[in-house]
Amino acid sequence: MKLKTQLFGKTYEFKSVKEVLAKANEEKSGDKLAGIAAVDASERVAAKVVLADLTVGDLRNHPVVPYESDEVTRVIQDGVNEEQYKKIESMSMGDFREFLLDSDAKEIEGVRDGLTAEVIAGAAKLMSNMDLVVASKKLIVPATCNTTIGLPGTLAARLQPNHPTDSVEGVMASVYEGIAYANGDALIGLNPAIDTVENTDRILKTFREFMDKWEIPSQNCVLSHVTTQMEALKQGSPMDLMFQSIAGSEISNSSFGISTALIDEAYELMKEKKSSAGPNFMYFETGQGSELSSDGHNDADQLVMEARCYGFAKRYHPYCVNTVVGFIGPEYLYDGAQVIRAGLEDHFMGKLTGIPMGCDVCYTNHMKASQNDLENLAMIIAEAGVNYVMGVPAGDDIMLMYQSSGYHDVAAMREVTGKRPMAEFEKRMEELGIMENGKLTKLAGDPSIFA
Repeated sequence: MKLKTQLFGKTYEFKSVKEVLAKANEEKSGDKLAGIAAVDASERVAAKVVLADLTVGDLRNHPVVPYESDEVTRVIQDGVNEEQYKKIESMSMGDFREFLLDSDAKEIEGVRDGLTAEVIAGAAKLMSNMDLVVASKKLIVPATCNTTIGLPGTLAARLQPNHPTDSVEGVMASVYEGIAYANGDALIGLNPAIDTVENTDRILKTFREFMDKWEIPSQNCVLSHVTTQMEALKQGSPMDLMFQSIAGSEISNSSFGISTALIDEAYELMKEKKSSAGPNFMYFETGQGSELSSDGHNDADQLVMEARCYGFAKRYHPYCVNTVVGFIGPEYLYDGAQVIRAGLEDHFMGKLTGIPMGCDVCYTNHMKASQNDLENLAMIIAEAGVNYVMGVPAGDDIMLMYQSSGYHDVAAMREVTGKRPMAEFEKRMEELGIMENGKLTKLAGDPSIFA
């Protein structure tokens, strides 16, 4: 295994596969903060050259966190399909990149379960933004809860009606408006300000009553901590999806108050008591930089750690996973260009892992980014085939205090790409007079429909 190369008359030598992966990453403020980024563009290119010559086997055999000390590594390594892995074990990463760009979806799916997170992240590091779009677009990863997300020609939206005090009246006002804009086919999901069993139960029941009364085909979810949701479920709450934020290392998952054993338990409880009909009923959120912020990055770069989140999520056959791409702040993704790059990387890596991938196209107000950066990523990732995005009132979350895609942005993304909501949802929107022939009507956006 060769870890050095000559470039521009200078020899670049790296001490480990982990260092090669870190320095081959596109520029990210989080990697600089961690002290593991390439010092300049020349070293970055040198690391990419070395990475391209390493084999798939080299990356699998050198996980960034050792198998013995990290349960996320164990989940990923133990989940590898060895027969599929053997097909590509000796392939160089440069050739693997070419394979992903040249092959059709069926050929890629034939080796997908043989990949580890390091291999998937390594491929992303060798791709341009357009490469990431080309590779992602051909990968279709559907999943079914009450309805099926991720089918060709669709772009779904999570209706996110957050409220600073969880006022039912305030939350439902946002739900009425969101549904009136044909948002909410992916799910209706609240980030609660109050993480209690009683509040979780109250909101879940409110969503269910609304969905039943107006015959809205979707999924309900309250994004409280998984332990809170488990208690609510035991007490009979109508829960279609169970949520949890996850990370790419055991240390960082511990900081979230979770472990593999706990999520295993939650999964089994949902299988027994969920109110949804389909086989996919888990919902996870991630985001580059969370491991560094919780001191659990193990000196690995944030892209590899993000890929490891997806390998962990895959264990639970989720209905949806989304990267909250610009939420953590400029310490990890400094500006609009880094956010756009990260969103495309995350979407590609999730799809290549084999999970139904969405994206919260977002940024924080102290980041060097703008509404135009957000809209650029939204258009690109919609064209790349993302399963779903967020629908937030006016694109401004008044509880979490960040900027995301608004109800009207979802309509624009669908119009630009020619995509439509999930079929059952669109049919109901037509019955309510909100849509016609895939377009919003003049009635759209009027919450008094549900008053």
